Amino acid sequence: MADKKQTVNKTELVAAIAAETGQSQATVNGVLESLFQQLASNAAKDVKVTIPGWFSVEQTQRAARVGRNPRTKEEIQIPASKGVKISAGSKLKNAVK
Repeated sequence: MADKKQTVNKTELVAAIAAETGQSQATVNGVLESLFQQLASNAAKDVKVTIPGWFSVEQTQRAARVGRNPRTKEEIQIPASKGVKISAGSKLKNAVK
């Protein structure tokens, strides 16, 4: 049986950062919310955000294509759409080696 992976949620992350930096949890939470808002806003405008060594976030384009309903095997048209790509940087990759 595989070990269950641990998960750190936002509340736990905020608490850990606050403890490490000496900032209040409210301050840390505000900074994280602002970071997330900026990532979303820039991705929506098709602006790539890069934090060298850690990660990058960018908008992607998916072309329209023909798919298949797995239940009926009927072909369906899947419209073009946008997505978000998050890529790990070298520092993040090295941290898990």
